[in-house]
Amino acid sequence: MSTFFTGLLSISLGQIVMMVIGGTLIYLGIKKKYEPTLLVPMGLGTLLVNFPQSGLVSQVVNNQEQEGILNVLFDFGIATELFPLLIFIGIGAMIDFGPLLQNPILLLYGASAQFGIFFTILVAVIFGFDILEAASIGIIGAADGPTSIFVALQLAPHLLGPITVAAYSYMALVPIIQPIAIRAVTTRKERLIRMPYTSIMISKEVRILFPIIVIIVAGFIAPVSLPLVGFLMFGNLLRECGVLDRLSHTAQNELVNIISILLGLTISVKMTAELFLTLDSLLIIGFGLIAFIMDTVGGVLFAKFINLFRKEKINPMIGAAGISAFPMSARVIQKMAQEEDKENFVLMYAAGANVSGQIASVIAGGLLLGYFA
Repeated sequence: MSTFFTGLLSISLGQIVMMVIGGTLIYLGIKKKYEPTLLVPMGLGTLLVNFPQSGLVSQVVNNQEQEGILNVLFDFGIATELFPLLIFIGIGAMIDFGPLLQNPILLLYGASAQFGIFFTILVAVIFGFDILEAASIGIIGAADGPTSIFVALQLAPHLLGPITVAAYSYMALVPIIQPIAIRAVTTRKERLIRMPYTSIMISKEVRILFPIIVIIVAGFIAPVSLPLVGFLMFGNLLRECGVLDRLSHTAQNELVNIISILLGLTISVKMTAELFLTLDSLLIIGFGLIAFIMDTVGGVLFAKFINLFRKEKINPMIGAAGISAFPMSARVIQKMAQEEDKENFVLMYAAGANVSGQIASVIAGGLLLGYFA
């Protein structure tokens, strides 16, 4: 009984708050189905590491430091950037770049939808963060959890916890955030614009060459991005080459599932009360929301700008799909289009912009590392 009461009385208010946050993440993952693959392990990990003397994280006992198992996993898989990179192989194997290859101009929409990253960097600097911290916060706008982790690890590892939570939480909230932002900067007439779609057969040769060409271009433009771009495109090459179906299937399923479990649990090392419950963490979460909103707004406004010079107008909501949250954002755009007009089908255009956003966000992360690292 004395041991029980000792543990109960030694818990702090901050640890209780973090347990509530962990429970909230679990609730959002299970009940709301918001990114459950990451939020459920992350939520449970947050709960575990905030128990006093749990042994899961490193602690000093009798003047000797005892290394926790989660710290061992963190040093092995996250500090080395291994887990985020391995996930990119699976993501690449899942992505079909066909809609983008049919309309290569959609690459511009992926690029324009990264506006929120650089806007948020400026805002974070104004609020007192140094430039490395600001760049790490801004990359939340990439709408890509592994990219956010990869960049934060190199530029501001002490902010990894709130940056990861913000990145994955807002990715999960895309169906809520994007419609509000899109309606704020578009008219109903613009949302009603129809875009006739003609399917174009993309040859196997083009599909195989595309990931190789992207690697070559990225290697010259932003060589620091090659770990991210290279692993992403390697996964896509597994998918498209036609002779490695077994490896492609493994990358899409077993590899992603195992790494997601380890990543979600291990990132909780940075979710202890003393590291997470700070004013900076609250600001980071707020800036992450700004980054997501400005990404969406930037993509929409770019599409509206292009429409000034086009006879056949583009539905400006397509620009909002240029963020990296694939395929969720494309589905949100299609749903909004059909809410206005049940016969309006823009999914293939939205999907093309969405996969271009995946490439653009990775290159944006590489540019930040190349400039600031």
